[in-house]
Amino acid sequence: MPTFLQSALAGLVLAAVAMPALADGVKDEIAPTGKLRVAIAISPAGGAFWSTKTEAGYAGVPVDLGKEMAAQLGVPVEYVVHQNSGQITDAAGKGTWDVTWLPKDPERETKMMFGPIYEVADATYIVKPGSSVTNFATLDQAGIKVAAVNATTTMRGAVAHLKNAKVTGYQTYDEIFGLLKSGEIDAFALSRDQLNKMAQQIPGTRVLDETFKKTVTAVAVPLGHNQALAFVTRFMTDATTNGTLRRAYDNNGLKDAPIRTE
Repeated sequence: MPTFLQSALAGLVLAAVAMPALADGVKDEIAPTGKLRVAIAISPAGGAFWSTKTEAGYAGVPVDLGKEMAAQLGVPVEYVVHQNSGQITDAAGKGTWDVTWLPKDPERETKMMFGPIYEVADATYIVKPGSSVTNFATLDQAGIKVAAVNATTTMRGAVAHLKNAKVTGYQTYDEIFGLLKSGEIDAFALSRDQLNKMAQQIPGTRVLDETFKKTVTAVAVPLGHNQALAFVTRFMTDATTNGTLRRAYDNNGLKDAPIRTE
């Protein structure tokens, strides 16, 4: 056999061996249990971060993205449910999840590694029915009770923003919804799109016009998972251009919401 043919065949054999090995290396890091464990937070709030419980399982942008990512890896998907993004963050070093999509901030960057941003949201406040609060100045007064989902980027932003009003963290969106509806709290800090939906459900509430923080949401993996980070970064870059991310938005009530990467 001619030498160049022998060399070519040898190269093909080496490539065939090397490519699965590389894929297995990524899989070993991003799906060490043989499943892709996707951390999600459950709430009726909707949006680009929150997921919801359904009769068939779970729904949400992270749910759809996790399913597609698992398919690309050739492994089953498993959803690891949390009550909020703070709980996902706290579990980052415990080996209970492999990938997630959640709001990014400097504190979280000490516990996980982030890939591309896919959502930028304005954080503001909704005030209870009948409130005389009309802006940030009238909100930031002694005796005013402001709620936020515990240990989230929005809560940290509200604590930094308000100098006189008291900010208290609660574990779930549902709990805060009930407190706002009953008038037991004066305001709730969250992203504007979610608060606009809440305002439709609680007559008499008002979403303030001002914005106190830009919240960015991105894909993330635990610290030290460098191969996994490279994979999810490529996945999200492709998802933004090939329609995968747009379909995830459209399938979850966000047909009118633009994809904001910066």
